[in-house]
Amino acid sequence: MFFGGPMGGRGGRGGGGGRRFGPGDLRLMLLSLIEEKQRHGYELIKELELKFGGAYAPSPGSVYPTLTLLEELGHVRSTTTEGSKRLYEITDEGRKYLRENEAMLNSVRKRMAMAARAASGEMPPEDLHHAMHTLRAALMFHRGGWTEEETERVRRIIEAAAEEISQGRDNE
Repeated sequence: MFFGGPMGGRGGRGGGGGRRFGPGDLRLMLLSLIEEKQRHGYELIKELELKFGGAYAPSPGSVYPTLTLLEELGHVRSTTTEGSKRLYEITDEGRKYLRENEAMLNSVRKRMAMAARAASGEMPPEDLHHAMHTLRAALMFHRGGWTEEETERVRRIIEAAAEEISQGRDNE
């Protein structure tokens, strides 16, 4: 899961722990940031910390292996600068991967923005914690298979609910 707290997991510094990225999320965000401009690993960590409103920064132990993976996949290439520092730039293959995963990247960005807004807020009430687990169970035990159409239908429902919740009562 994406958020810490009642959803569990491990995390970086700040914000009380909790895993901030789901499988593949960090890879997409790093690639997206590198697409914006060439960056060193440390710059990527700092940029992600900014995007989380200062409440979380991914550890070097998660960022650097992910950068190595991106390089092995041919999505980025690096050059050595300033001693042993590596400067990463996106490849055409990396751009193609981002385009193919645009919906997932947009979801990651939305979750990061929500996390940044919530960084100074309070945790949801216990009733909502239970409702989150009910939603998770509904997804895990879904019957009838995950066709492309069904996946898109459920994704739209969840994204719309998330958007409506994140906007708060002012939207009524």
